Amino acid sequence: MNVARLRLWCRGVVQGVGFRPLVHRLAAELQLVGEVENVAGAVRLELQGERRSLELLLRRLPEALQPPGALEPLAPEWLPPLVPAPPGLRIAAATAQLLGASLIAPSLAADLAPCPTCLAELHDPGNRRHRYPFISCSHCGPRYSIASAEPYARAHTSLAGFRLCALCQQEFDDPSDRRFHAETIGCPACGPRLQWQGAGAGGGDPLAAGLALLAAGGILALQGVGGFQLLVAAGDPAAVARLRQRKQRPAKPLALLVADLEQIPAAVELSAAERLQLQHPAAPIVLLRLRPGQRQPFTGVAPGSTALGVMLPASPLHQLLAAGFGRPLVATSGNRSGEPLCLDPAEALDRLAGIADGFLLHNRPIARRLDDSVLQLIEGRPVLLRRARGYAPQALALQAPPGPALALGGDLKSAPALALGGRVWLAPLLGDLAGPLPQQLLSEGLEQLLERPGPGLAALACDGHPGYASYQLAAAAARRLGLPLQLVQHHRAHGLAVAAEHGLQLPQLVWACDGLGYGEPAEASGHRLWGGELLWLTASGAERWACLRPFPLPGGERAMAEPRRAALGLLAAAGPESLSHPGAAACRAAFSPGDWQLLLQAIASGCHSPLCSSTGRLFDAAASLLDLCQRSSFEGEAGLLLEGLALQAPPPQVAPMPLLPAAGLQLGWLDWQPLLQSLLNARAAGVSPQESAACFHASLAAGLAGAAAKAAGRLGATTVLLAGGCFQNRLLLERSAAALRAAGLVPRWAEQLPSNDGGLALGQLWAALADLPITK
Repeated sequence: MNVARLRLWCRGVVQGVGFRPLVHRLAAELQLVGEVENVAGAVRLELQGERRSLELLLRRLPEALQPPGALEPLAPEWLPPLVPAPPGLRIAAATAQLLGASLIAPSLAADLAPCPTCLAELHDPGNRRHRYPFISCSHCGPRYSIASAEPYARAHTSLAGFRLCALCQQEFDDPSDRRFHAETIGCPACGPRLQWQGAGAGGGDPLAAGLALLAAGGILALQGVGGFQLLVAAGDPAAVARLRQRKQRPAKPLALLVADLEQIPAAVELSAAERLQLQHPAAPIVLLRLRPGQRQPFTGVAPGSTALGVMLPASPLHQLLAAGFGRPLVATSGNRSGEPLCLDPAEALDRLAGIADGFLLHNRPIARRLDDSVLQLIEGRPVLLRRARGYAPQALALQAPPGPALALGGDLKSAPALALGGRVWLAPLLGDLAGPLPQQLLSEGLEQLLERPGPGLAALACDGHPGYASYQLAAAAARRLGLPLQLVQHHRAHGLAVAAEHGLQLPQLVWACDGLGYGEPAEASGHRLWGGELLWLTASGAERWACLRPFPLPGGERAMAEPRRAALGLLAAAGPESLSHPGAAACRAAFSPGDWQLLLQAIASGCHSPLCSSTGRLFDAAASLLDLCQRSSFEGEAGLLLEGLALQAPPPQVAPMPLLPAAGLQLGWLDWQPLLQSLLNARAAGVSPQESAACFHASLAAGLAGAAAKAAGRLGATTVLLAGGCFQNRLLLERSAAALRAAGLVPRWAEQLPSNDGGLALGQLWAALADLPITK
């Protein structure tokens, strides 16, 4: 007998996905002995037996692991056999390493929606877990949201205090049982339980009380997977209106929770690819477009949008609520607008007291905040708009520099990223750093990452805006630790993020289109606020070839929330005829005569009216001129309404967007004035807003593609990267991509991570590690 010992360090998505039970079953079949242990960042296998059996295990293991599990290439170590041999097979977990704020947790899997087998048991009256709201197994259930330490093990989660009953312990210990070493195992006798706080007792059943509240038009606060949610009946306009008023969210679209695909309204399109994403174990919100000619099926849920965000249940509790109610529910984050998600019952009872009419709680603590992930499909491929529950903390599927390096992203949609050992982890969305809690979470998470054992950071990267909280945190940490601090220009980082995701070598051509980002010094460009930049990305930096023609933003930051100010700035830059044009009446009417004149004087004198080249503000201006939105209640509202109108129009006319010579730019300014004139004339002539909105999108896409084609011809480029938050607009992205293909170019955009600032940190990492080789 040729006896050998095999040591494997298994990396990838291998904890919390039934990997150790799988190894145990395969090893037992092959008569191997030894140990399978969860350790920080990996699963360690040390197995002994016949060499042929060990080699067979190496071949079978990658094939046997099913999604969402994923195994990186294996590097076997062959060792002399132990004498005496280990007595059997043992499943273990290494000593706990406390997670704390845990921006990045390489060992852990994302939270998984209920698997089909658990759902069948949930609805089976003969099963002992019938209607148990916390049913789970090795292949589904909470993971990252309940982890207090790594590596993954029950004792390292918020389930540690729930001692297993005899039946659950028997299942846990039985290698033939599907809950063998299922760390989240439990049942009504020994697991977490629901609690009810509110009027009515539901006959002593908390779930029944919650359903009764929803049926009566009440607002239910639900302790969900990664924090609290607020639920109302989607088909009750008065309830939806109360939710908006109490939550202080007057217009931003709300998402629907449905029990199954059959509950999805017939008014929306549902492709086979969208079905697959809805049924994905991540259970994201998927944006589904309305069918042509259809209106929003639920009053007040997504006003002005031609899409509806829909998700299937992320937990058994969500499943019981959705199935028990029998109709679509609105499910939105459990907070007031602008505040962080409520995490624990005491916090929710305090902060949501004026919003919710009842609270459906449980006694399984949530370890960390995780909002719902959001995606849409572009050309049949999923594109993440928010990467959180169900995806974080898993590594991105891309080749990476070895690192180690850390990037903090920006202040909007903060999501830091870590490069280590040829892999990249993107933190779940923290939110905007304007509030103290997200800043505290980022600060604590940064300190924890800097104190991690292992190789020290090679670099720390952040946005170059000195007013950003992320910049200040990074600068302080770099000074204290003597680390090099890499300041990465905002739009360069957007472009590098797309290049990194697609494994593209530099140089690359990118259109970076977003709201506002800090540009190069004004002496070089004439203005500091960028947002519509055609860049040639190289390993050493970014050459700016073109940008949108700059225009003033009267009031500076105030213009970010008031599209009327962006429109006024655009009109003022176009000249007196545009200011007095009949088509500008909606913008003029949005100001008092006194304010109109004062702002014009401020623009003329340059007082608090900085110039910008922002695509997002151009969208705002168009929305104001069409009288869609004069003051925004949420970021991107104007663009959302403009896109919604454009999708209702027939094939549009296209206004030219010529390139004007400008100092310091190879191609110059992409001029919006002919497009503005077309919008004003159409408005004055009574052309429908739908046709004008469609013209705006088509003209901008054609202008972007035309400028990119000219630059590509001179540079020899074949690919154009479309980066930045404006390309969340599906219509703009699809039209731009089509125009680029028509010009013989290949478009690329972000898919695994958001094109908005939520993906900024990946580009910062690539800038910080530009001199290091990509791992193969």
